[in-house]
Amino acid sequence: MNRRRLAPLALVLLLTGCGIPTDDGPRTVQPPRGPFHSSVPADATAPAGHVVETLCLVRDNWIIPVVRRVDSVPSMADQLRHLLAGPTGEERDSDLTSALPGAVNAAGVTVTGTQALVAVDAPAVDAGRSDEVLAFGQIVCTLTSRDDVTTVAFLRDGRPLGVPRADGSLSADPLTRVAYAPLIKEQ
Repeated sequence: MNRRRLAPLALVLLLTGCGIPTDDGPRTVQPPRGPFHSSVPADATAPAGHVVETLCLVRDNWIIPVVRRVDSVPSMADQLRHLLAGPTGEERDSDLTSALPGAVNAAGVTVTGTQALVAVDAPAVDAGRSDEVLAFGQIVCTLTSRDDVTTVAFLRDGRPLGVPRADGSLSADPLTRVAYAPLIKEQ
């Protein structure tokens, strides 16, 4: 055989033998649980206004604080809902994403003093996400950007939840933005 015939054959063997299993059909992906899941496009949740709202999104494994303009000061639940809705079309066009879908299912937030308590549901078994550090960092960075929040703690079934910090350790203690500082990159 000459080289011209070997090249396509080698390419076919390389592509079919890469070790990635194939499925017989498309997989069903379950949307994250929680009251904040919405089929409304994220663009509809970010009107231009005169009040600043900071949401922390992700680009290239960095947490990126993004400033949005809204009409009124959002409640903590609204701000968390906006974060869970993900980036707007314009933000996606600038390569911003979110690590939250599938990694962290936030079910609600309450406040005790200046501490935000975020209730987190158990992740789905087939979530397929491994970037929980970024996901929890997005929530902590977003909520502590508010003037009325200094720390964020996470609960599952009413009990403190140990969550990963930027250094890889788990903490059930209230967290601040400092716990994720090595992952935060200003735009």
